[in-house]
Amino acid sequence: MKKNILITGVAGLLGSRLADWIIENKPDEYNVIGIDDLSGGYKENIHPEVTFFKKDLSRSTRILSGDTQMTLEHIFTTYEIDYVYHLAAYAAEGLSPFIRTFNYDNNLKSTAFIVNECIKNNVKRLVFTSTMAVYGHGEGGIFHEDMRRNPIDPYGIAKAACERDIEVANEQHGLDYCIIRPHNVYGIKQNIWDKYRNVLGIWMYYIMEKKPITIFGDGSQRRAFSYVDDSLEPLFKAHFDPRCSKQIINLGGIEAISIAECAEELKLIVGGSEVVHLEKRHEVHSAFATWQKSIDLLDFEFKTPLKEGLARMWEWAQKQPKRERFVWSKYEIDKGIYDYWKK
Repeated sequence: MKKNILITGVAGLLGSRLADWIIENKPDEYNVIGIDDLSGGYKENIHPEVTFFKKDLSRSTRILSGDTQMTLEHIFTTYEIDYVYHLAAYAAEGLSPFIRTFNYDNNLKSTAFIVNECIKNNVKRLVFTSTMAVYGHGEGGIFHEDMRRNPIDPYGIAKAACERDIEVANEQHGLDYCIIRPHNVYGIKQNIWDKYRNVLGIWMYYIMEKKPITIFGDGSQRRAFSYVDDSLEPLFKAHFDPRCSKQIINLGGIEAISIAECAEELKLIVGGSEVVHLEKRHEVHSAFATWQKSIDLLDFEFKTPLKEGLARMWEWAQKQPKRERFVWSKYEIDKGIYDYWKK
């Protein structure tokens, strides 16, 4: 009998590619049910064999529209969900101080609804994708899973609270979990039409629009980028492997690179582009995570160097339809907002 996996954020980069991997590699073992509000992902990203519901998870009963009208509670009971991947989030970390209530509704409140249903329906394991933002500045820019959570922005605060809530759900209600902290994931099916997140996608959008790519500050900030396909099988293992029970695991790239150097890599692939430096923003300067735990518990392998991953993503991006770019019509707070996000 097939097991039923629920993936929230199924139209986004990680959710859609994970659904693809499961359906293509385990077709006789799993049914995939997906939820997304399509605010940051696209229905075209969703595999046709996913049973899809368009829902706003920040409101337990709100149905935006969809192939079938069903509340979150009814989805869990009707499909007898065995495992949950809660990947849905609005991961605009730099923008989060200016959209605080939306940030907490979208990231924290929606997670609470998911946790409730997992407890009520005896879900075997919840896999939650968190973020490197929970580390804050870390210790010399190196992030390891045993570090104290110390976020520096509302997005990181929301994710840290979600992590702790899930841990408490285990302590009090026995909900098994695995918390994954992916970092700087990129690749095919990424949203390149959002002005506020996904730096590589933003750059590719600008290049296709014949505009210069932009860097906040001097570009010395360091990140480790992660091609999405490298993380799919490890992420799949997180829901059933006993090694992953009640674990927090960094997942992603192992090669740190400055933002300026990354821009130069992309310029070589696309045949050149102008670079413009913008106002520095409030962010962690160097974010580089340890990866040994992902090797030990998830059998992670770093297979795709940045140059190769960028080339694949760029080839895909050029084939995409021309979509309207998402821009916030009104921020909750204008005070202190960076010049490049002002109206």
